[in-house]
Amino acid sequence: MFFSVVTPTYNRRPILEKCLRALEQQVFDPALITGYELVVVDDGSTDGTLEWLRQSAAEFPHVRLHERHHGGAGAARNYGVQVAQGDTIVFVDSDVIMPPGSMQAHAKALSEAYQRLGDDRVFTAGHLINTSDFEQPTAAPAKVTDFSNAFFDTANLAIARHWLLTAGLFDTEFSQYGWEDLELGVRLKNLGVTMVKVPDAVGYHYHAPFSLDQIPKMIDQEIQRGRMGAIFYKKHPTREVRMMIQMTWLHRVLWGLLTAGGRLNENTMAPLLRWLIDQGNPALALELARIFLNWYTVQGVYAAYGELQEQG
Repeated sequence: MFFSVVTPTYNRRPILEKCLRALEQQVFDPALITGYELVVVDDGSTDGTLEWLRQSAAEFPHVRLHERHHGGAGAARNYGVQVAQGDTIVFVDSDVIMPPGSMQAHAKALSEAYQRLGDDRVFTAGHLINTSDFEQPTAAPAKVTDFSNAFFDTANLAIARHWLLTAGLFDTEFSQYGWEDLELGVRLKNLGVTMVKVPDAVGYHYHAPFSLDQIPKMIDQEIQRGRMGAIFYKKHPTREVRMMIQMTWLHRVLWGLLTAGGRLNENTMAPLLRWLIDQGNPALALELARIFLNWYTVQGVYAAYGELQEQG
């Protein structure tokens, strides 16, 4: 297998450096991974990412750098897949740090799955551990909140390139935050492509420690997620998608009750969240903030779906 690691990036220079150094330090059997390249697609960064990568080219011998105008992660991944030289695409987000054996774990699991199934109609999904430790991101322990059963989360997965092309790549109608990877996952599932989870293909997903000044951006992302969720359901009007995008009476009632109809929000909960952060527990503050963030998601998806219905 020839591995082309596709990593889109946008204004993430500090964590991108850790991401690429970790990818350069991968250890694998050359008889299993016969070729290896890092396809970095800069999506119009304005933080000096391009200049730094060009100046540091000697430190990253596997990197093939491509520059594009800002068009979103889906379009950047599409371009990366199109220019990739390998027969196997590994998607790794630019804020994910992979320990040295993660690529080998993906390759081993793919090879075993190909032999077991008799074809390559499968992809491997690595394990993601969330961390806010910038200095030592790989020191974070696994947590219950890290669990995800998402089908085709492009933060850390590997798949034969031709299946992406057959499915049609990422749909660029998802121009805002959310769902473009899971929507492609639905199309791959319809082609009979299955998922194999690979716990040893670990990726440490870095997020800056939660603070109150992040909330406006997070609310905007949830509203965008709602809009894109409505588009997702329009393309795939199934019960499974409704559950994913939280467009059900159950989610409406659940988050409505937990937020007292929206009265528990970023303003009324700010004192408690600030106190938790001051006590050194930003992770718990974030989990509590997710209550009203989910309410914004549900409100956003219903509003967006209503607009789509009015437009016919």
